[in-house]
Amino acid sequence: MHHAISRLAEVSVDIVVVLAPDVPEPTIPEGLSVRFVRDAREGEGPLAGLQAGLAATSTDLALVIGGDMPDLSPRVLLEMLGVAMEDRADAVALQDGPRFRPLPSLVRVAAAAEPTNALLLGGERSLRALLETLRVTVIEGSTWEALDPTRGSLHDVDEPGDLADVRSHGHGIGSEPKSGKVSPPAHQTLPERTER
Repeated sequence: MHHAISRLAEVSVDIVVVLAPDVPEPTIPEGLSVRFVRDAREGEGPLAGLQAGLAATSTDLALVIGGDMPDLSPRVLLEMLGVAMEDRADAVALQDGPRFRPLPSLVRVAAAAEPTNALLLGGERSLRALLETLRVTVIEGSTWEALDPTRGSLHDVDEPGDLADVRSHGHGIGSEPKSGKVSPPAHQTLPERTER
């Protein structure tokens, strides 16, 4: 979780970490400011975690990442923010083959809150289901991969073997230089996006 939070801290000052009801708060590296909130109920899936996070956020836009995503690219996260500000989409996601990935993603808090609540009441638990109800701008693979050639922004570590797999494919955990905040890419407007 430390790597994911550190990467997010390079592009955001308001970091909310959602924890299960009975999990102790993890230690956070010195210098990082993080607020912890709790899922209302354990085992309700990522959409319930998002609901708790959206209720606690103080911003209009929320970058949604998994704590198990150690190799996020701050440049990709900045691109997602730029796209959201430019075209006022309800959400931004990254293309991966013929589909988009639900993580990392970005949602406009006001647009996502009500559909999140409705989906949960209907028994839905997936982030993809939420994104499919919103106006999503999908950043083409060729665009975001130019900012993250190793595609580390899509890697998650669910089991110990996943970490070894990430490392064996040449993906260095935290491989981008950490010299403070990352400057936004020189290009904010890219024609290679598609709206869904």
